[in-house]
Amino acid sequence: MKHDATRGEWRDGDARYLLIRNDSLMGMFRFLDERSRNAVMEAMRESVMQHGGRSAKRYAAENRGAFLAAVTAKATELGWGLWHFAPEDGALRLIVENSPFPEGHGAAKGPVCAPIAGMLQSVASLALGGPALSEELRCVANGQPHCEFRAWLRR
Repeated sequence: MKHDATRGEWRDGDARYLLIRNDSLMGMFRFLDERSRNAVMEAMRESVMQHGGRSAKRYAAENRGAFLAAVTAKATELGWGLWHFAPEDGALRLIVENSPFPEGHGAAKGPVCAPIAGMLQSVASLALGGPALSEELRCVANGQPHCEFRAWLRR
């Protein structure tokens, strides 16, 4: 990540980033009815899968053999918590400690880490060698001690 003060921007390669408070981003969900909230969460997941997926492809190309370690390091650098990957019988498990999304959202009935689920889907597609799906199994916003995800190849 490089900050260019003369342009007022952060960049990681050709990707531009911005800093925003987690409660400003995730707090918007409290203003939505449940149906709208679910639709926006899904849209956020898909957007991160698509756009973050371009970064994941670059990380894979630049870090052959250490792709998941590079993703873990980048997630930490971007403030997305501490990521721990574990291969699991043709799938990929991800445990995230200190995810910023539940902290910014607050207590919820369902999972709130849609951006991580979207990024995991892109990462898993590259790591597992084909189109993948992902799901959030546990979320701190639901009273769990950490957020947990699983990704697997589409059948």
